[in-house]
Amino acid sequence: MTTEGRQQQNRTLPLGRITGATALVVLGWLAVVVALTFGSAPGKSMAVIGPQSQALAAITRANGRILASNDYVTIARSDDAGFVARLYAAGALLVLDAEQAGGCSGLSPSLRAKRSNPSLS
Repeated sequence: MTTEGRQQQNRTLPLGRITGATALVVLGWLAVVVALTFGSAPGKSMAVIGPQSQALAAITRANGRILASNDYVTIARSDDAGFVARLYAAGALLVLDAEQAGGCSGLSPSLRAKRSNPSLS
């Protein structure tokens, strides 16, 4: 039994380390992406991640314009400086640069496809 226990421990230890390292990389990447959104120039599209009602309320309170919205991603824009900080202050859960996440339009690929081909709707 001692040999079996050691073999099983040796198999789970690398898996635990891989999982932990992956989690650290993902969390580090997310922290960098979120930090970079605070330095975004005015007029850029931002993706507000979270429940639609909460995102719409935060955008309205932050004096932004809603460009597109679905259940958990809402795209918004404001020409005023400090838009990202105002979104967080108004209750946004997560704000990302939509132009980097969804291309030049700030829309997800599925929304871009629907807009370019209305028959897909």
